Amino acid sequence: MGPILFSRPFHSPAEIQNVADVLATDHVHGDGPFTASATARLKQMTGAAHALLTTSGTHALEMAVRLVGVKPGDEVILPSFTFSSGATAIVAAGATPVFVDMELATGNIAADQIEAAITDRTRAIEVMHYGGVPVDMSSVGKLAARYQLRVIEDNAHGLGVTTPAGVLGTIGDVGIQSFHDTKNVHCGEGGAVLFGTDALTEPAEVMREKGTNRSKFLRGQVDKYTWVDWGSSYLPSELNAAVLDAQLASFDTIQAARFEVWNAYREQLADWAATNGVTLMEPPGGVHAAHVFWLLLPTPERRDEVLASMRAEGVQATFHYVPLHSSPAGQAFGRTSGTMVNTDDFAARQLRLPLWAGMSEADIARVVATLKKS
Repeated sequence: MGPILFSRPFHSPAEIQNVADVLATDHVHGDGPFTASATARLKQMTGAAHALLTTSGTHALEMAVRLVGVKPGDEVILPSFTFSSGATAIVAAGATPVFVDMELATGNIAADQIEAAITDRTRAIEVMHYGGVPVDMSSVGKLAARYQLRVIEDNAHGLGVTTPAGVLGTIGDVGIQSFHDTKNVHCGEGGAVLFGTDALTEPAEVMREKGTNRSKFLRGQVDKYTWVDWGSSYLPSELNAAVLDAQLASFDTIQAARFEVWNAYREQLADWAATNGVTLMEPPGGVHAAHVFWLLLPTPERRDEVLASMRAEGVQATFHYVPLHSSPAGQAFGRTSGTMVNTDDFAARQLRLPLWAGMSEADIARVVATLKKS
């Protein structure tokens, strides 16, 4: 019996033909017809006024941090429980990441811990919708308005999730998406930056095109293009865009398949969890992206024991993340505000189950059975 992978990228029916179409042309670099099509799909899906594809979610975060005006010496508040890119993008701009605690119930930044972290150097608040479960954006937005701060949404997990406050990734000043192959929708490596104001359009285009005004040149707005500001090579190739366009076209199919797996876990593990002191992921209002299914074991020792047992049986469960405040780079480049009681507890007891579109009923049954006997 082969292993059950933790994650497996979905393959859209149109991917191969799209890639073949690109290779049959002389336009393999970025900003071709598939870039345009994928961008249009993304804007329609999210309601974003503006969207630019990038080479990764990390690069989208680097752009977002600079687009909201973060400069050397500034501070940006973010959850300690997030991927390292959230912090490295801040450090790359010469600023300091300031880590705050999380909510045990959601895995998201604890909105009531943010204000205590604000100083006269604070420029922005960066939130991450863990598993596509919405952060309390109302509280974050009120704080941001009171202290004149900008809000960055790391929506790598929550593509297409709609809330009363808006579609995730479009509620703050700038939002980002990731299209890494572990995400619901992917192009191997890729991302996007989303924003709603026209004032950011030209700076974002310049930043993405190596600091040049090439985008204006291609539209015929200038007769030659030149270096005008800071930038990097954040534009993905047309090959990546071709895959992404196919994936976005299959979004409803992908989500339906992932929700089948998520819902099966929730139903089949409910009684076992209640009997064994295990906390199952339970998004408030049932709003999430079916990106992850996590559970909290009673103790860190029990988590490690179950994880080792499942892996020995060929079920690739894992955990997520090592808190940034406890990491070597986090301690070197950032600072911590308040206690990290919830973050440390959550990270030590959390276990994530395999979840991907295409898992069979037999796969799900095996994961559940392995977990229950571990």
